[in-house]
Amino acid sequence: MRKDSTRQIVNVVAVIATLVVNGLANALPFNGRSTGAISDSFHVYFVPAGYVFAIWGVIYIGLLAFAVFQALPSQAANPRLRRVGYLFALSCLLNMAWLFLWHYEQFLLTIVVMLLLLLSLIAIYLLLGIGRGQVSRAEAWCVRATFSVYLGWITVATLANATDVLNYLGWNGAGLQPALWAAILLLVAAAITVAVIFTRGDVGYTLVIVWAYIGIAVKQAATSLVAVTAAVLVVAIVAALVLGLRRRWAAGTHAPAS
Repeated sequence: MRKDSTRQIVNVVAVIATLVVNGLANALPFNGRSTGAISDSFHVYFVPAGYVFAIWGVIYIGLLAFAVFQALPSQAANPRLRRVGYLFALSCLLNMAWLFLWHYEQFLLTIVVMLLLLLSLIAIYLLLGIGRGQVSRAEAWCVRATFSVYLGWITVATLANATDVLNYLGWNGAGLQPALWAAILLLVAAAITVAVIFTRGDVGYTLVIVWAYIGIAVKQAATSLVAVTAAVLVVAIVAALVLGLRRRWAAGTHAPAS
């Protein structure tokens, strides 16, 4: 159908545009400052070591794989991709908008756009039925794994963005120390991850959180409360993943975990 072809083309264009804008943001860079340099200007604890941001390379590869897979003639009528519709293209627009806002220091607007990006990815995740039902191996890797990793990272990025904005506004933490707030956020994200494990059995999402937490423990090694909390939660999350997968297998739930 023509509508399917249009959607497929729009998604390919959206991915290409996103990759180009993300590349230019740091290559030029926009407004004379790199994305990481701006992030480092905030004095917050909910931020991982620099190497952790290499996860974007995995996400970009996944987005390219998704673009190619969904553009195949055999996938034009894929009911899961049809349900997603143009929501993916919207998520790409939000991704690019966030970069421009961040580089031009419109920090209050960045959290609004980041929340919209998070909500769009949650909607895509649910519409794709990740962790529910069987799909082909190609779809499991090119679609489900891609959005599991992407959503996992944006979950972390949203919390980090929020801490940056609060720091920018000069919030005093309601009397609590910044390190304690970071530990609380780590617990919140860990609780969300455990919920994803036991409801979706999502390995990809979980490993991204573990990757980020290890990076936070490394980055904040001098702040024991944050580093120890992150390290302990890594162990707890991995244990929950093992337990959750064992329960799914015992129950005969063999849907792809990514």
